[in-house]
Amino acid sequence: MIDQSTGTAVRRPVGDPPAAPHRTRARTRAPSGPARLLVLLAAFVCAACGLVYELELVALGGRLIGDPVTQTSLVLSVMVFAMGLGSLLAKRLTRRPAAAFAVVESLLALTGGLSGLALYACWAWLGGCRTATVGLAALIGVLVGTEIPLLMTLVQRIRREDAGHAVADLFAADYVGALVGGLAFPFLLLPALGQAAGAILAGAVNAVAGGAVALWLFRDESPPRTRLLLRAGCGLVLAALAAAACGTPAVERAARRTLYGDRVRLAEQGLHQEVVLTGTASGAGLRLYLDGRPVLCAADRDRLPQALTRPAMAGPHRRVLVLGGGGGLVVREVLRHPGVRRVVAVQPDPDVTRLARTDPALTALNGHALDDPRVLVAAADPLVWLRGAAAAEPPFDVVLVDPPGPGGAHGADLRTEEFYGLAARLLAPRGRLAVAAGPFGAGSGTADRGRFRTVEATLRAVPLRTAAYTVRQAASGCGSTADQGFLLAAPPGGGALARPVPPAVPAASGTGPLPPPETLLRPLR
Repeated sequence: MIDQSTGTAVRRPVGDPPAAPHRTRARTRAPSGPARLLVLLAAFVCAACGLVYELELVALGGRLIGDPVTQTSLVLSVMVFAMGLGSLLAKRLTRRPAAAFAVVESLLALTGGLSGLALYACWAWLGGCRTATVGLAALIGVLVGTEIPLLMTLVQRIRREDAGHAVADLFAADYVGALVGGLAFPFLLLPALGQAAGAILAGAVNAVAGGAVALWLFRDESPPRTRLLLRAGCGLVLAALAAAACGTPAVERAARRTLYGDRVRLAEQGLHQEVVLTGTASGAGLRLYLDGRPVLCAADRDRLPQALTRPAMAGPHRRVLVLGGGGGLVVREVLRHPGVRRVVAVQPDPDVTRLARTDPALTALNGHALDDPRVLVAAADPLVWLRGAAAAEPPFDVVLVDPPGPGGAHGADLRTEEFYGLAARLLAPRGRLAVAAGPFGAGSGTADRGRFRTVEATLRAVPLRTAAYTVRQAASGCGSTADQGFLLAAPPGGGALARPVPPAVPAASGTGPLPPPETLLRPLR
């Protein structure tokens, strides 16, 4: 070997490896600088779309299953694990990274874009979607995990550079894209398009990004036949997503007929939850569903609201606070008692309040109670409202709590020690607090009874004295087979608790020690 600096012959030691051949830059459709920037832009777009899919599984699955804590844990843990598997899989795809990237992005666009519809369909027709959630999270995670290794290979083929610098740039683009996707989902996609259409739009963007990298920027990497197949695959994915977007309303209508029957009169996506009204405008067969859970039925128009209000109203009741109960039936029962001077109704969902004021069937049911001049309706989260009202509001003689069922919007907050502690601070010395605590007694399951006793333990921890009572199974017109349980509470030394009157009957909450109270940091599962 000749030393180029001295011109003398130099013997290579035996065993030295041959010099590595110089690796030429890959041919792209743009100069190296703009080409590298476009690959980083693809990383940005793909990260944004990936986070939209992740948030879709968390948000929609949590609402459908009714257990957002478990849903969030499942989706995040499964996706992160699957991303690791995808990174290992990517090692086998780096021979033709541009074509592999296009295939991965097409599969990801199809899977992630249709994830919302898939979850909704499983929930409506199969009765649950937890298995589908795990499967989708795993598949999306594997596909997302292959992106960065493939993009890293493409960056290095455009221009050889220090690996640390390339990784830093790619991850910066990835993290900024995740930020944009995370902010776009709740503030843009969800309010403008809804759960399913938002994911479909993200899928279309994902497919276009993958196709642009393989079919334009790195077009010369693949032979003509491969380019034709990639172009056809990308087109089919976009066509499938467009068909899904057009067919989403039909899927929703069919699912609602399965869930609610043929008498769906109104169905809309509210600010916090899906709102469905069934029955006729005259009120026959009226039911109100929030995220698929029945919360108001014409059959319960009197007995359940009366069971909540009457024991608490047997005493001073000039000022009454109603937390929840958006249909207006509890407020209607309160106004039937003489001597009521002021009712503050805190309703967490303004869409339900609007329906209670404008829908002919609901207004006939609640007697236009929310429009009574003695009633002030506050559209706010009850827990947040209580924090602000603790120093501003005079004491209330009666506080009535009618939370949604477990898993409903705002349901968990309305069962905690922090919530009842704030509510107790607004009680007058001889005031009373009544809570619709859910199924209890005949027909209720072990979980229902445990939840009821936890509510009682939480009230006593405030501390308040409690008395339990129930309404018999016949009072439930929403499909429940269990008695409905209530708790009446009062401050220590505030006088005897009123006995419930028919249709409510006294009940023993159980034997043995009460479970620990529920708090925001220790929620009930």
